[in-house]
Amino acid sequence: MDLARDALTEVTGPEVVGDWIEAVADGDRVVTHHFESREPGYRGWRWAVTVARASRAKHVTVDESVLLPGPEALMAPEWVPWSERLRPGDLGPGDLLPTDAEDLRLEPGFSGEDEEPEEQATPEEPPARGGIAPVAEELGMARPRVLSRYGLHAAADRWEEDHGPKTAMAQSAPASCVSCGFLVPMAGSLRQAFGVCANEFSPADGHVVSLAYGCGGHSEAAVMPRPPQPPPPVLDETRADFGSAGDELAGTATDTRQGEVG
Repeated sequence: MDLARDALTEVTGPEVVGDWIEAVADGDRVVTHHFESREPGYRGWRWAVTVARASRAKHVTVDESVLLPGPEALMAPEWVPWSERLRPGDLGPGDLLPTDAEDLRLEPGFSGEDEEPEEQATPEEPPARGGIAPVAEELGMARPRVLSRYGLHAAADRWEEDHGPKTAMAQSAPASCVSCGFLVPMAGSLRQAFGVCANEFSPADGHVVSLAYGCGGHSEAAVMPRPPQPPPPVLDETRADFGSAGDELAGTATDTRQGEVG
């Protein structure tokens, strides 16, 4: 133990080496001594010094010394790749988010640009090569990649969860967005199920909403027919009600009316 402590203090200094904790036998004539670590920032860690004695040797030698975590050591969290740590809303101004080339949410926007042209009928004339990129750019379709079916469905599920018919706002709305004048329809296949809210007073202003979503800012909320109200109660004073007061009081009231009529 003394040999292990002396060898450790020569490397680290005596101020960071604490009390002796235990000795663990690692094999024949091989023992590891553990000492308390007083290194700042390493709470619960321990120094480990391994000593050994060769067969038929009289002197013990030091193999290695290392700082190891103890049972209650303060450990750093497990490292997670940035692609798995990233969450919606983490992207800030100036940040760049690279997209994987094999991202399942995307697929090529157009194909065929790099294909070899077919040979012309006349060998003297050079083959004419028609490019897809200029035509696609003219039509506004020059994006290298577009949403795949998987990416489209993932986005639809996410929007449905945030602004769909099962939300508390939609459950208490007077009507759905499909009949609201503030709804801006979308293009493509998403037009059948989603739109963009353009009501500045709505909590979904500027967001993609389901056609089945709704809120109190519906454009026709003020002119919608109100739910039917029950008629006010009518008090009939020409008849006597027999209650818990007894038949004697009810009979007296009936005799009085009969006397007035007679």
